[in-house]
Amino acid sequence: QEIIRRIWAHDHTVWADSPVEIIDRLGWLHTPETMNANLEPILDLKESVESAGYTDVLLLGMGGSSLAPEVFSNLFGPDHQGLNLSVLDSTDPEAVRAAALGIDPATTLFIVSTKSGGTVETLSFFKYFYNLTVEKVGRAEAGDHFVAITDRDSRLDQLASDYDFRETFLNDPNIGGRYSVLSYFGLVPAGLIGLDLPLLLDRAVIMVRNVESCNCPVNGDNQAGRLGAIMAELAKAGRDKLTLVSSPALGNFGDWVEQLVAESTGKDGKGILPVFGEPLGSPAVYGKDRLFIHLRLAGDDSFDAGLQALHEAGHPVITIHLEDLYDLGGQFMLWEMATAIAGYRLGINPFDQPNVESAKILAREMVEAYQSEGVLPPAESSPPDLQVLDNFLDQSSPGDYLALQAYVQPKAATTEVLNALRASLRDKTRLATTLGYGPRFLHSTGQLHKGDGANGLFIQFVSNNKEDIPIPNEADAPDSSISFGVLKSAQALGDAQALRAAGRRVIRFQIEGDPAMAIRDLIE
Repeated sequence: QEIIRRIWAHDHTVWADSPVEIIDRLGWLHTPETMNANLEPILDLKESVESAGYTDVLLLGMGGSSLAPEVFSNLFGPDHQGLNLSVLDSTDPEAVRAAALGIDPATTLFIVSTKSGGTVETLSFFKYFYNLTVEKVGRAEAGDHFVAITDRDSRLDQLASDYDFRETFLNDPNIGGRYSVLSYFGLVPAGLIGLDLPLLLDRAVIMVRNVESCNCPVNGDNQAGRLGAIMAELAKAGRDKLTLVSSPALGNFGDWVEQLVAESTGKDGKGILPVFGEPLGSPAVYGKDRLFIHLRLAGDDSFDAGLQALHEAGHPVITIHLEDLYDLGGQFMLWEMATAIAGYRLGINPFDQPNVESAKILAREMVEAYQSEGVLPPAESSPPDLQVLDNFLDQSSPGDYLALQAYVQPKAATTEVLNALRASLRDKTRLATTLGYGPRFLHSTGQLHKGDGANGLFIQFVSNNKEDIPIPNEADAPDSSISFGVLKSAQALGDAQALRAAGRRVIRFQIEGDPAMAIRDLIE
């Protein structure tokens, strides 16, 4: 069917008869080459803020705007060649407070990053940190501490002008958020921390040469064609849990893959579930619904024996070899193209997100109820309880999956105990497990949760916050009608309601005190 040639020709009929949300979503095909000619503004920004004495960057974003920068920060980290980068993508008040305590506004550049320009979490972050910066450096200087990445004529584009931002990077509007890693959304923060951007893009261009339309012989080596077909055909055969096992040095690269694959394929009653961060187990703890993909950095044999055992037990295992961290430039391109091809084989549009809005609408309704009545609607919940959890798990069947949704402060200790719970649940049920912090996952796996074949069981953990933080109604103004804690709670309530409305199985545990301790007690 000449699918790869047609993809490069921007032929929307590969995926659907209508061009809506396809023809204007294919700009990512060309970013490795077009961005090579647009690096100078990024390098100029880095030079100017370093000359002004800035030491830190705090990126304010969600989903596609935050995951790639977080990968770059996690993998490459601060070095002597760049600034320190941290990312805020949680409305939990403790997470916001921790981000504020971790920087000095006087020496920090804030990147406000959202394609639509209207993402409620991102704009709430902006208003809060703008006011902190005004308190520290004064209104006249505050704008110099902010940079916007957005589409032309978006609300953020206008705010950047109104508040005199240091710089505004207007991205190609024909790129969707989860396909934007090699555009300004990923490269501006990457450049600020000192990555070699030409080298990163060169690796991406090498992969472009491999996956382009002229490299399509039968039994050829077009890696995206092969990977995308394998992902989709095994999903249709029942192995729809794409389990990523990556070398430790690759950090959280799997989080970026998770959003790309889940949000692109989870719709119309279909879906490929990415599983990342689940501890590797023996063959006995897995059902027959897994595809294992090993992202193996040269010289690392951490998982070779475990994956060989899975292969010998009859599970499909793919190994993708990376020579060094800059090979991720090629991996971004590989996974984007493979996901687009998987969408074709599944018969869905990999560029839209038809179910994302449902949770947002319900969360807005919760907020409106709070603003008119002073309280949020009541929630069906209980303290963490083993018997309640066991009764809930009794509803599961082979081929289902368990999704842990943590509306708590993202912390290393909490992540560790949540992953221990995942391993315990996986071993007990032989079901795939996933973990997402809320509301961040609403911009990632939330689409798949409501759009797939309804084979997920959702376990929410929601914490109360002793000290809340008000969200300013406007930047540079003190008035507030809602707090970060209320926004987080409204999003958790809205998500649970949207899941139930879609016929999903949901249980909610309300946590008092330390989330890690409460979950550890549940495991024990």
